[in-house]
Amino acid sequence: MPMELGGRRVLVVEDDVTIAESIAARLRAEGFTVDLAHDGPSGVETDAGREPDLVVLDVMLPGFDGLEVCRRIQARRPVPVLMLTARSDETDMLIGLGVGADDYLTKPFSMRVLSARVHALLRRVERSARTDVSEAGTKIVLGDLEIDVEQRRVTRAGTQAQLTPIEFDLLVHFAKRPRAVQPRERLLSEVWDWDVAGTGSGTRAVDSHIKALRRKLGADLIRTVHGVGYALEVGS
Repeated sequence: MPMELGGRRVLVVEDDVTIAESIAARLRAEGFTVDLAHDGPSGVETDAGREPDLVVLDVMLPGFDGLEVCRRIQARRPVPVLMLTARSDETDMLIGLGVGADDYLTKPFSMRVLSARVHALLRRVERSARTDVSEAGTKIVLGDLEIDVEQRRVTRAGTQAQLTPIEFDLLVHFAKRPRAVQPRERLLSEVWDWDVAGTGSGTRAVDSHIKALRRKLGADLIRTVHGVGYALEVGS
C-alpha cells in the first residue's frame, strides 16, 4: 500500500529562523511532523534522535556546514535529503550530491515547489522499497557493468562504486533500457517522480547526477544526446 505522505516526519536544518518557520508551517499544514534545528551539530543530533523520513538541509550553517551534516547522517543511515543553497555554482551542487543529497533548491524558492519536491522524494523512496522487494535476487549485467538490485551494489570492471540512493535508481533506470535515449523530462518524471510542469524543468538536477555517475563509473558510461537527454552506452 502507498505510504501516507502526511504524518511522515521531516527535519528542517536551517539557521535563518524565519525561513525555517515558514517551511515548518507549510509542511505541518500538509500533515507532516516537523522538527527544527538551526546549526550543524544540532542537526546531526536531532536526526539521530528523531530519525526523520526526510531532511531539508541548508548548506550554510553555523557549527559545521550542511555538507558535513549530510555526510554524517548518511554515514549512519540512508535518508532522503533536499539541500537548500543560496549558491548557483554547479561545483557546490555537485559536492552536495556527492555527499548524499538527493535534490537541491536554490534560494529564493517558493513553498509550493519545496512541498512538491518533498512529496516527490518520499514517493521515490517508497517506490524504490517496493522495487527492491519485487526484484529480489535480480542482477543486471551489461558488459563490465554489474548491478545487484537487491543489495543495491554496483561494480564496473570488478571495482565497486559507492552510489547515493538517487544515483543508484537513475543507473537502474538506464540499465533497464540500454542504449535507449532518455529525455530529461522522462527521467525527472520516472526517477525523481516529479510533476515536471509543477516544479519547473529541474534539468540541472539531472545533469548534475549524470556528471556524478560519470565521475564514479567512467566518462564513457552515459552518452549525451544534445537537446534531448542521455543514453547508457555499456554493451550488453
